[in-house]
Amino acid sequence: MKSALLQLSVSDDPESNLGGTLALLSEAAAQGAEFVLTPEVTNCVSTSRDHQQHVLQHEDADRTLAELRGAARDQAVWLLIGSLGLKTDDADGRFANRSFLIDPEGRIVARYDKIHMFDVQVSDTETYRESAGYRPGSTAVLVKTPFANIGMTICYDVRFPALYQSLAEAGAQIITVPSAFSPVTGAAHWHALLRARAIETGCFVIAPAQTGTHASADHKTRDTYGHSLVVSPWGEILLDAGTDPGAYVFELDLLQTDAARARVPSMSHKRAFSGP
Repeated sequence: MKSALLQLSVSDDPESNLGGTLALLSEAAAQGAEFVLTPEVTNCVSTSRDHQQHVLQHEDADRTLAELRGAARDQAVWLLIGSLGLKTDDADGRFANRSFLIDPEGRIVARYDKIHMFDVQVSDTETYRESAGYRPGSTAVLVKTPFANIGMTICYDVRFPALYQSLAEAGAQIITVPSAFSPVTGAAHWHALLRARAIETGCFVIAPAQTGTHASADHKTRDTYGHSLVVSPWGEILLDAGTDPGAYVFELDLLQTDAARARVPSMSHKRAFSGP
């Protein structure tokens, strides 16, 4: 199956970002992709909660979601919107970091809210408190489509292997990891973590990513690592998109999931144990 991931470098203005995303989606479809994936926070990368409160919308009013659903229908592709920042009705005003799977009719067939929040200090000058602005989800999501069973995750989830084991045990063949990874942790851990999750589960791991410096007219900018990856169930890197935005096409052979699991059937070797 021919697929494509979109590597983006979006600003903190959802309206200005939309045209570029739609153009890359059309480019991927023109190259024959039947399944297209975008990164985390496809609509807006911002360091300002006040600005997000101004520009983000509720799901039913979000133009990025509506336009991408229409584009999936027009291009007749399956579309994984890596995530959108969306307003919620939570009393504390926190947003949702929500991934969507869209079918070729433009219908939403699955939603996943990011479970693990990126609350870390990666250096003396780089601190993240995702939970201050986003509320965590609590439900793992596996989607059975005509072409594959897809487990949906987002970015920091990748550091929690139990989630990936659960998705694989439920039947996942592909696990998606749309991301906006820090350059510091990306350089140290991105490739290793994604390869490990693929090897442990015998799944394809597809990780479309944000890249570069994200423009902002009024607020502090943010940098992301890029290097969108596709990893085979055997742990081989099939695609590394480097740091340039664009549409990157690749092939999926789902027979590789069964082959990898047959060679090292570790999931069937799990044993209960006590302690520590």
